[in-house]
Amino acid sequence: MNFEVEKIRNLAVIAHGGAGKTSLIEAALFNAKMIDRLGSIQEGNTVTDYETEEINRKISMSSATAFCGWNGHRLNFIDTPGYINFIEDTKCCLSAVDGAVVIVSALSGVKAETEKIWQFACMYEIPRFVFVNKMDRENANFQMALDDLEKSYGSPAVPLNIPIGAEEAFEGVIDLINLKAVTFKNGAPSEGAIPDAFKADAEEYRKCLIEKIAESDDALLEKYLEGGEITNEELRKGIREGSITRRFIPVICGSATKNIGIQQLLDTVILCLPSPSEKANITPIKGRDPKNGGEVIRHPGENDPFSARVFKTIADPFAGKLTLFRVYSGVLKSDSTIYNATRDVKEKVGHIFYLNGKKQTPVQEAGPGEMVAVAKLKDTQTGDTLSDTGNSILFEPIRFSDPMISYAIEPKTRGDEEKVSTALHRMLEEDPTLKFHREAETKEMILAGMGQVHLEVTLEKLKRKFGVDVLMKTPKIPYRETIKVASSAQGRYKKQSGGRGQYGDCWIKIEPLPRGTGFEFVDNIVGGVIPRQYIPAVEKGIIEALPDGLIAGYPVVDIRVTLYDGSYHTVDSSEMAFKIAGSMALKNASQNARAIILEPIVRVEVITPDESLGAVIGDLNSKRGKVQGVEPQAGGNQKIMAQVPMSEMLTYANQLNSLTSGRGIYTMEASHYEEVPSHLAQKIIAQKAEAKKAE
Repeated sequence: MNFEVEKIRNLAVIAHGGAGKTSLIEAALFNAKMIDRLGSIQEGNTVTDYETEEINRKISMSSATAFCGWNGHRLNFIDTPGYINFIEDTKCCLSAVDGAVVIVSALSGVKAETEKIWQFACMYEIPRFVFVNKMDRENANFQMALDDLEKSYGSPAVPLNIPIGAEEAFEGVIDLINLKAVTFKNGAPSEGAIPDAFKADAEEYRKCLIEKIAESDDALLEKYLEGGEITNEELRKGIREGSITRRFIPVICGSATKNIGIQQLLDTVILCLPSPSEKANITPIKGRDPKNGGEVIRHPGENDPFSARVFKTIADPFAGKLTLFRVYSGVLKSDSTIYNATRDVKEKVGHIFYLNGKKQTPVQEAGPGEMVAVAKLKDTQTGDTLSDTGNSILFEPIRFSDPMISYAIEPKTRGDEEKVSTALHRMLEEDPTLKFHREAETKEMILAGMGQVHLEVTLEKLKRKFGVDVLMKTPKIPYRETIKVASSAQGRYKKQSGGRGQYGDCWIKIEPLPRGTGFEFVDNIVGGVIPRQYIPAVEKGIIEALPDGLIAGYPVVDIRVTLYDGSYHTVDSSEMAFKIAGSMALKNASQNARAIILEPIVRVEVITPDESLGAVIGDLNSKRGKVQGVEPQAGGNQKIMAQVPMSEMLTYANQLNSLTSGRGIYTMEASHYEEVPSHLAQKIIAQKAEAKKAE
């Protein structure tokens, strides 16, 4: 083990997509001399965006880890995705860290995705500070970003440094703790006196900083009010306490791509974010005993039993599965056996690695607070708890949001279905927010994910990693058919072809049943007009005809069929003849029964910000939805309950993102079936006929 627990900082870098997370980590690694050249997103050569799809699209789609040493400390970074389709990965990573750096753009302030990720950080009680990035860009405005921060997060924003200039004139920062100017030339810092033009601002901001720190400590407040001088050491201690207890948000600024203010950021990580042991004092490492369910507490020490949680899985067709986890307590040695308490299985650990992007550094053991990876664990998945074989613990599972959007997929090459299925199950190990199943009724393979881009990227990876090429199309809606009025008809099957013939004759009455009832068969034959042994054949013929539909080829539901009359031939009648007669009778009776198409209705719950409420309700109404109610939620949100036809909800994730600037979320579940309006029913019948013709 290279570092004692107090010298470790585990942090996620979080923000909306395009805020500069990957560039910031790249600059941090460069300043810490972990890399000798500063990579860039444009050139596609950064440490943490190494997947082909990320390089091509120039966005982070998957979390990646990196580490460096700084002033005697070890800093373990996780570069997290910021785009709405991929932020469940970010949620999972936040369960593994002790602190976070939140990037806010000096151009656009706080964006919707950042608000959502901020809520995840609150859920895990993670201390954090803010880095106002892109101070070198046109229209950069530090004060605007500060105001937006306070408005969005409801916590006081306390600058620890302020910019020297902005846009093209941005050349460095003023350190408010030490009252020094730090200017940068080609990324190299130079300390000096504060320029006269910025002295007044610096004194005003420092006064606010001192007041904020003094407010949170009675002894300091008394000293301050009596005119005493608060020392830099007292100031640093107050900043650390205020940050770790989340009483205020420390703020610094800079430019990741110009490498300005990054060394100050690394100092701020050490100052403002807790070590694993300090975080354990805020949020104890709690789990339960998998055998008896009792509470178990772990401490981040080497002498406690080993415990860890998996926060990421990487599927690789060549190297096998790579499992990344955070060690909470104890020491894990290479070539040892551990217990997966989530799956109740033992796993053999081979080599242990630190990861800097995709670069692996072997290590003999991993201690408390460390983030490491191991290869080829057979049964372990993201979110699982790993522990000592004889001293187990089970951490609270990570709950992922349900998929937002589903598409049907089919291989471009016929006969590749099994290959697709096998490859997708490997992808599911890597990404727990994906869901895959075969729809029994429509016989389609259905892939569900957090958005269209999420599914597109998954299929790109599928092709690159596993050589499987797949088409994506809108899934079929499981329509049903039924009838509106009762009707009677005869089914008579007679065939004579020399020798023994075929004869079956039956009269049936069909009538509608309440929604959800299914199918009912009533035997009303009296006087033996149809012998007993043939009655089940009539029922079987009707049941086998139901999946073929009455008007459009969808399964028939919610009808009662009563068999009440018929005739037979002593020689020519058979079970087969009565089976055919039964199916003919159903077809004949349906012609006067006003057959209709039913569509599935889903129960939908939408969480939307207040300002988007009207737009979201209007959109649901336009989808033939019925809004059942609206309830206020915490954080200025509203919950809408509605019932909407499934056919209108297939691409709802994209529409909701657009209506709410990515802040809306929704869940839906099957509710019931309702009649399709006649003008839409005609379209469905026509489409089905076209599809049949094409086949």
